[in-house]
Amino acid sequence: MQNITNKFKITGNKKVSLKDYDTSFTAGYKKDDAEAVLADLVAQTADLQNQLYAANQGSLLILFQAMDAAGKDSAIKHTMSGVNPQGCQVYSFKQPSAEEYDHDFLWRHNKALPERGRIGVHNRSHYENVLVTKVHPEYVMNENIPGIKSPEDLDKDFWNKRYEAIRKFEEHLTNSGTVIIKFFLHLSKDEQKDRFLKRIEDTSKNWKFSAADLEERKLWKNYMEAYEDAIAATSTSEAPWYIIPADKKWFSRIAISNVIVETLKNMKLKYPELPEEEAGKLNEIKKMLEED
Repeated sequence: MQNITNKFKITGNKKVSLKDYDTSFTAGYKKDDAEAVLADLVAQTADLQNQLYAANQGSLLILFQAMDAAGKDSAIKHTMSGVNPQGCQVYSFKQPSAEEYDHDFLWRHNKALPERGRIGVHNRSHYENVLVTKVHPEYVMNENIPGIKSPEDLDKDFWNKRYEAIRKFEEHLTNSGTVIIKFFLHLSKDEQKDRFLKRIEDTSKNWKFSAADLEERKLWKNYMEAYEDAIAATSTSEAPWYIIPADKKWFSRIAISNVIVETLKNMKLKYPELPEEEAGKLNEIKKMLEED
């Protein structure tokens, strides 16, 4: 497989223009081959996850961000389909509760971090606080931050400090042994329109559609700018962003799985080895069982 890991990887302070990334890119793969390719990647993920769980040292945190209908839910379902549920935790973040608003914006996300030896998947994440809130600054008023009395108080310095808080939060996590992958599923506006129409036409998918989705769609340009700013401000070598083409769901799943597999491999995982004395005892126990 082509080195998709590097092709879509964003690390370091550089300006990001989403127009430069083809939302329909497929790296030369064909849809007919997708099922077999993904199955192999899922199997590799499962094996590597077993090693991660057995070692009980580092952890992996995977973040998914995207516009509505980009395929976050199905990407999580398909790419993580082979992992042991005991070693994987999935959280889907909705609008903050009253209790969550009474804490700093990272509080609820910190509570949901994966334990050592586990994979944590966050469907939406702490980045909502520099994406949705940047497009809808009035939401920040719910946080009751000292000195912030109206959306007009949310100047460039405010957002830069919030980006800095995220960078420091992620730096702390990586220094503590948590490897971070951040996926932005890059969907075209035309493809979103087609998927919305299919949700309306298919009664079994009506529940996925909300009239509010159309209102957010009107703010497409604002969201793209917010994503560009957030990705540029928070991409680091330790916690990189990956801009994943999302117009072809079958390919986005392959790309995501490839990144996960390569990341787990780079963690240099291996099953724990017993000390020589303990291994010797196992051989004695084996003989006893065979003679029983």
